[in-house]
Amino acid sequence: MKPAAFDYVRPKDIAEALSLLADDTRSIKIMAGGQSLGPMLNMRLVQPDVVMDITAIAELRTVADGAASIRVGAGVTHADFEDGRVPDISRGALPFVARGIAYRAVRNRGTIGGSLTHADPSADWVSMMSAIGASIVVRSASGSRSMKVEDYMIGALTADLAAGEMLTAVEIPKLGPRARWGFYKFCRKTGEFAHAIGAFVIDPDNGLCRAVIGATESRPLVVADARHLIGDGVSKPLLQSFDAVAVEAALVASGMTDTLDIRTHVVALRRAIEQQVSR
Repeated sequence: MKPAAFDYVRPKDIAEALSLLADDTRSIKIMAGGQSLGPMLNMRLVQPDVVMDITAIAELRTVADGAASIRVGAGVTHADFEDGRVPDISRGALPFVARGIAYRAVRNRGTIGGSLTHADPSADWVSMMSAIGASIVVRSASGSRSMKVEDYMIGALTADLAAGEMLTAVEIPKLGPRARWGFYKFCRKTGEFAHAIGAFVIDPDNGLCRAVIGATESRPLVVADARHLIGDGVSKPLLQSFDAVAVEAALVASGMTDTLDIRTHVVALRRAIEQQVSR
């Protein structure tokens, strides 16, 4: 199939992009890598009046290094994380996750901002960025605001993005020298969307112990303080402290009802711990 007719614009900077978005007389879809929007246009699942190509905005491809975090532009690609063009402040977690996203052709063009805004529950970045405690920055012509990644995704394929706003950056906290992490996903074959995701980050130096179960039917299940579920890796060993019953109960409380689905997600989190416990 071919997309319905649309106008095409390519702003040169964020100010121009926000000015275009402020026009509420036309529906506008933002395109960066186009890995999700392209197929949706071709299948006519979306029929915007205008497609705004933001690939010419240099600021969206920058990475700023701060004292406690890095700010990654929304246009930074998965391959940028994979190949080390984004400084690894995660003790290997972010490059590891990037390498497992779809195929290299997709990673070359797909962007961090596009992935988070598309808000697919099975997307790798949604779960890992939630586990590491990342935040996003959205801007409009009237100002900016920030929120945690898990709050940005408000449902399947739905992000907390108001009319006239665009995601411009992701703030990723730096992990301490004693930090440990895990990420595991169930896929039937390489490159396929995940059917269950388990992710965790434990950082004693920054008081962080978060577990995330992703690839649910809606937003991921995020446990901001997961010491009671998985241990803290210091005073409570991870594998010995893993509480499968409590994890299962948390999934049931979140609305998951299928027994096999629940068990698969519990196993995903446990395997994340088993594979990455030695990091």
